[in-house]
Amino acid sequence: MVAFLPMIYVAWADGELAPAEMGTICERIRRLARLPEPCSKLLGRWLDPASPPSARDLQRLLATIRRRAAGLSHRERITLTELGVLLARAEGGVSEVERQALVAVEESLGVAGSEAARQLLATRRPAAGPVTPPASFPVAALTRYLDQPRAELRQRVREILRRPEFRYCGDDLDRAAYRQQVLAWCRALAAEGLGALSFPRRCGGRDDTAGFVAVFETLAHHDLSMLVKFGVQFGLFGGSILHLGTARHHDRYLKDAGSLELPGCFAMTETGHGSNVQDLETVATFDRERGEFVIHTPHPGARKDYIGNAACHGRLATVFAQLELDGESYGVHAFLVPIRRPDGTPCPGVEIEDCGAKLGLNGVDNGRLSFERVRVPRRNLLDRFATVDEEGRYDSPIPSGKKRFFTMLGTLVGGRVSIALAALSATKSALAIAIRYANRRRQFGPPGEAETALLDYRTHQRRLLPPLAATYGAHFALRHLAERYAATMEELDRREVETLAAGLKAFATSHATRTIQTCRECCGGQGYLAVNRFAALKADSDVFTTFEGDNTVLLQLVAKGLLTGLKKQFSEMNLFAFVRHVAGQAATSLAERNPVTTRLRDQSHLRDRDVQLAALRWRESHLLTTVARRLKKRLDRGEDSHAALIACQNHLVKTAEAHVERLILERFAAALEACPTPELTPVLTLLCDLFALERLEHHRAFFLEQGYFEPAKAKAQASEETLHRAPPPRRASGQR
Repeated sequence: MVAFLPMIYVAWADGELAPAEMGTICERIRRLARLPEPCSKLLGRWLDPASPPSARDLQRLLATIRRRAAGLSHRERITLTELGVLLARAEGGVSEVERQALVAVEESLGVAGSEAARQLLATRRPAAGPVTPPASFPVAALTRYLDQPRAELRQRVREILRRPEFRYCGDDLDRAAYRQQVLAWCRALAAEGLGALSFPRRCGGRDDTAGFVAVFETLAHHDLSMLVKFGVQFGLFGGSILHLGTARHHDRYLKDAGSLELPGCFAMTETGHGSNVQDLETVATFDRERGEFVIHTPHPGARKDYIGNAACHGRLATVFAQLELDGESYGVHAFLVPIRRPDGTPCPGVEIEDCGAKLGLNGVDNGRLSFERVRVPRRNLLDRFATVDEEGRYDSPIPSGKKRFFTMLGTLVGGRVSIALAALSATKSALAIAIRYANRRRQFGPPGEAETALLDYRTHQRRLLPPLAATYGAHFALRHLAERYAATMEELDRREVETLAAGLKAFATSHATRTIQTCRECCGGQGYLAVNRFAALKADSDVFTTFEGDNTVLLQLVAKGLLTGLKKQFSEMNLFAFVRHVAGQAATSLAERNPVTTRLRDQSHLRDRDVQLAALRWRESHLLTTVARRLKKRLDRGEDSHAALIACQNHLVKTAEAHVERLILERFAAALEACPTPELTPVLTLLCDLFALERLEHHRAFFLEQGYFEPAKAKAQASEETLHRAPPPRRASGQR
């Protein structure tokens, strides 16, 4: 009878057997084991479906099994049958007939016998040891590499943010107090000279655009309301004076803007026009007799909306308005317009409204501005690209109004660069919190063993590690963009940087929104607590997909830039070059889509960087040429360009996304090649492969449709990608 105790306990404790199944098990025991009558009756009572044992009975039965099995380890891989035989040794053992009965009953239970035996023998789950896995690479060296360029400046910013006055407190304050705290933080940063870094030395700055970008990126690891107000004051307001004004504007305003003695606003967006800056409706009419511009909001839809610094602190605004002379419009220009007196009251003709509570960034005082024929001196026109003299004569070194407009906007591309970097910093913060937590937090595990760390689960790795790899790729791409932006640029370079900034801003901010949400979910209930920052990171970064241009609009801008480049490329080719180009494209397509290449699936092929890059380049090229053909067909039929673009919008967006993904992989690969520390090569290679393979997996349907992959290769691609992000799980003991 003792040999059957483990079976009896499992049969009832499992709770999955129906009464009929229990009766069948009882009958098999009676028929096969040929037990003595007293034992058979006792067994019948224990297995009677009409009279199940109580919870107390089952607990006593479990205690009996464990007492008789004292000395056996739960780590021993034995079945229920073997456990029963061991228990029966003290009673004289079991016969071969009884052993066969035990085997038959174990099969009838439908459980994994060895797992069930382990659960019976495991008394208490041991506590996990400390989780301190040794790094497989030199962490300090990776930190130094990621901090380049301007590592010392970044470290200085971190040290400033560690001061007690920068203690994170956004969740503890009401909106008014929070706004004042953010202002105090920005004043402290200005006192350190960080706000004026990009301004000329004669105006209190350091002529250090690259340094300002590095500071902004690093500040994004702290409170994002502080970051945005810092960006509005020094990057947008101060930057507009720096890039759109001339020396007299610099000398008069930049020193006070850089010290925050003169809080300012950047008033571009209107209620009725956000992304479409060219059609803004605020008007600046020149009054020749008085030598003044009259700034006017013609209707509520033309009011300036969502303007940072406007609700409480701003005193001067850079206002973008349609310049009109003698009834003729010369397009959008920028004007410096006082909006608030030193005592905080609005200037005459200026109406200021608080935007109120927002989804996030409530430490920033966003407001709405309306102007009722507000007069400003002629010198308040920021006149780097156009002037109006005393007689009201307009002049510009750029004759084309369209080119002048886009040249003006191009000088403000730093906003997109900064927002992209800030979004990625927020993503890094979220990933650092979630991955550290997953490496420490334990849940479930084998009986008698310490629970398994979350990061050892394949599903957790799949949720967190691909975004980590994409973040590394975007990091290197954005550092390249920041260097290009900070350098002195020719006009051609500037256009390339604008396209690059638009694409990477769209990628980085969308990536941030997705990844921060995933990180929150991966931290469970702890992720829902405000103290762990996900609430603020989610709410405050969400608007980054809208700041400095809606992402969908920016991707279309990227696609248009690619189409323009394609058109220029063909227009500049002579006949011989054109034939050579077409032949090269055909040869590439033939090589990459031949039956052998499309089926290759060994690891060395799938991990080959040239193979990965070729796939992403081919996808971008294919999407670009096919959308160009679609647009040409529509234009040839007589459609106007606007209608043709609308018809192909989704195709254009996919083309731009393909361009950005290819660019990120190229910059990741270049950063890997340039890494000065050989010990970092394995981990960076792993991350680079993971990014590439995950993107190829994501686009499997496209590659299969186009015949670039065959199904077997597509399956191997996904499998290889899984291998990269899921190394063999570690034991769940304290030894990691």
